[in-house]
Parts: sequence; C-alpha cells; structure tokens
Amino acid sequence: MTWETILTGIDFGEGPRWHDGRLWFSDFHQHTISSVGDDRTRRIEVEHPGGGRPSGLGWLPDGRLLFVSMLDRSVMRVEPDGSIVTHADLSGIATGHCNDMVVDRAGNAYVGNFGFDMEGGEEFAAAKLALVRPDGAVEVAADSLLFPNGSVITNDGTTLIVGESFGGQFTAYDIGDDASLSNARVWATVPGTAPDGCTIDADGAIWYADAIGRQVVRVREGGEVTDRLPTDDHTYACMLGGPDGDRLFALTCKDSHPSVSAGTATGTLVATTVAVPRNGYDLP
Repeated sequence: MTWETILTGIDFGEGPRWHDGRLWFSDFHQHTISSVGDDRTRRIEVEHPGGGRPSGLGWLPDGRLLFVSMLDRSVMRVEPDGSIVTHADLSGIATGHCNDMVVDRAGNAYVGNFGFDMEGGEEFAAAKLALVRPDGAVEVAADSLLFPNGSVITNDGTTLIVGESFGGQFTAYDIGDDASLSNARVWATVPGTAPDGCTIDADGAIWYADAIGRQVVRVREGGEVTDRLPTDDHTYACMLGGPDGDRLFALTCKDSHPSVSAGTATGTLVATTVAVPRNGYDLP
C-alpha cells in the first residue's frame, strides 16, 4: 500500500472524521475546522476565535457540530446560523489540555485530556475521561487513564475503546443504556508505540496513529498486529472513510510541539486504500 498526498499546508491536523461525504479535520494552530472532498480542495468549515485550539470532532443527532476547544477545556457547539457557543465546560474534570472525542448516536460525547501540562513540562499524571451528555451536562466516565487519546465505539454500540498514549495499550469499557462506562479491561497492549487518533473497521480491528513512530498500525483485540504502514512524518490521527469506507486517511506533521508545528504549514493529509472498510457505527 502506498500513500497519496491529499492536502498540504496544514499546521497540525487532528480529529479526522468522515461526515457527509467529506473528510473533516481540525488544525490546532490555524484555529480552523476544514473538510476535503473528492476534488481535494480544502474548505474551511469553522474558524475558532480566541485561539483555543480545535481538536476532537463529532455531531449531535440533529446535525450540529461539536468540537473540543483544547486550551479552554471545553466542548463547543456550532449552531445552524454558524455561531459558536459553549456546549460543556470540562475544567472541573480535565487536568490538562482536552484533546480527542468520540460522540455516540444519541449525542453523548466521551472526551479525553492530557492529565497534566505536557507542553509546560509538568510531571506526568493520570487523567479522567469526561462524559458530556447531549444537553451539555458533564460527569466523570472513567479515571486513572494514561493520557486518553483516540477513542472508538464498536459496531454494536456496546463498547468504548480508548487508546492510552502513555500506557501503550487500548482499554475497553462496556457502555450502559445510560451511556455510563463499566467493566474496564485491557483490549490490546501495543508495546513500543503510543496510540493516538484511531478508527475501527468492520472486522473490529483498530487502525491507530503511532505518535512516537512514523507509522499507522492495525491491531486486533488481544494485541495481534496485522499491518504497519510507514509514513514520511510523525502521524497523529487516522480515519476510515471514502464512498466505500475503505480509504484510510492519516494526518502527519514533523512534531506535535507548537514550537515546531505552529505557523509552519508543513503538515499533510495522506490516504491509501485498505482491505476492510470502516465500522458501520460511525455517524454518516
């Protein structure tokens, strides 16, 4: 498999999602949420004022966009008129920058955070995973996570799987009828890698960006690695999409630290075709 370059000129791309026939993603330092279609033309969908760094993306059942504002430790909501409002304040739970998010079909959002001030050199600390209800109410969904990052929901909607970048593993939880999480267990250990943004396919395997390696990796429950796709730069997020769900998109950059990536426009969006299409649970 070979990578095709879809877009260049990105500072730091994150949170890719396939939605309404387009690949959407955030750019931390350009403070935008963009989408790209078959014509490979980047369309700015949202400009996030105030420099709060947009990150994880998702949609409410009525089609309104939710996005994580990292530095504000909030989830924002885009109204039909284009205005941006605070959907949920996570400052009572998040002890570091907020980052990735997955939203279920009912509009419940699971949001991770660093757990500590990584960019400021603070000592490592575990993090809590937040659950944001469709009305914006916030509660702790899980705790003691080692940098919770990319997350997916299984095809039947019953299991949340969270990548722990500093834990070298994926942790699974049962999702209750009330969206609460229980029965934490290790879904797969991936030693020597740092799971970042990820996507799940129709066979239940997870493709994930390895934040400390220049690669995208496919792993099955239990830890069997089936594929490793090298990339030219460090890779921080990936997503399955395309008309048939078998296009694997990845966002790459030279480094995650703002001193390297901010204002450089050296990030890229690349894509390749894989054998197994995406999980059917994802919102269209």
